[in-house]
Amino acid sequence: MSHWQIGDIAVHRIDELTLPPATGPWLLPDATPETVAGIDWLRPSFAGPDHGLRLAVHTFALEIAGLRVLVDTGVGNGKTRANPAWNDLDTDYLARLTAAGFAPEDVDYVILTHLHADHVGWNTRTGPDGTWRPTFPRARYLTARAEDAYWSGAEMEESRRLMLDDSVEPLRAGGQLDLVDVAEEGTEVLPGLTLIPTPGHTPGQIAVALDSGGHHAVITGDCVHHPVQLADPAICSCVDIDPAAAVRTRTRLLERIADTDTLLLGSHFPPPTAGFVRRDGDAFRLVPAPDPSGAVGAGARP
Repeated sequence: MSHWQIGDIAVHRIDELTLPPATGPWLLPDATPETVAGIDWLRPSFAGPDHGLRLAVHTFALEIAGLRVLVDTGVGNGKTRANPAWNDLDTDYLARLTAAGFAPEDVDYVILTHLHADHVGWNTRTGPDGTWRPTFPRARYLTARAEDAYWSGAEMEESRRLMLDDSVEPLRAGGQLDLVDVAEEGTEVLPGLTLIPTPGHTPGQIAVALDSGGHHAVITGDCVHHPVQLADPAICSCVDIDPAAAVRTRTRLLERIADTDTLLLGSHFPPPTAGFVRRDGDAFRLVPAPDPSGAVGAGARP
C-alpha cells in the first residue's frame, strides 16, 4: 500500500485493479505508440516497452482532522457493466480498505469527483435482500450539484442509467447524498480539503486540493487520466463530454502547480501514482515523488 503525508493529512492509495492494455488506445486514442515513444520519461512506470499506456483504478483514503474520507470508490463488485474490464468484478478492495484502517462503518465522508462507473462503484453493495445499499452506512457522500444536475437531465444509454440506479440513487433514497455548490475559486468542505471545479470530462467534475501546514497536493479525478497528458495537454479522453473545456481545465491546473511543491496524485496513474509537475519546453513532465513509504511535503523537492 502506498502512503503519502501532506502535512497532517495522511493519504493512502487503495488499489482495485490494473486496467488491461487495450484501455489506453480506447481511452486516449491520440496517445499513439509513436507519440508515446517520443516521451522517454513515461518509461518504465507509465508506459511499457511497446509504448502502451499503463492505467489503473484505485481510490484515495484520507485521514484528515480526525475524519476518514474516501475520494472516489472505484468500479465495485458484482456490477453489470458494458466495459468487460469492469463487469461483475470480485476483488478484495474492501479488505484492502479495511486493512488501511477504513472499515466501511468507520468512513465519515466520500468525495465523488464525478459520476462515472469507475468512480462510484463501491458506493453501494448488495444487502441480504439482494438490493443495493450504501457500502459506508454512516458516511456523507459529496459531489458537485452541477454534476448531479447534468446526469439527472441527460439522455443516456441503458448501461449508464443502470450505473446511476445501482450506485447513486440508493444514496439519494437513503438521504446520504449531499450536493455541493462548487465556487470557481474552489469550495472548502472539510479543514484542508477543497473541491476545485475541473469541467470538461463531465460538466461538474471536481479535483480535490489538500492543504496542511504549508504542504499541498491535488487529486486529479479524470481531469488528467494519464501522465502523457502532461506532455501534451491537448490529448483528450474519448468520453470527454466537452473536449475543448477539458483541455482548458487541464492546462489551467498544470500551469497552476507547475514548478511548485504541490504533489499531483493521479486517479488512474499506475505506481508510483504521485509526482511533481515540471515545465518541459512548451508543456510539462511528471517527476515521480520520493518513495511513498516516507513523508512527502513542501520540504521534499525531487
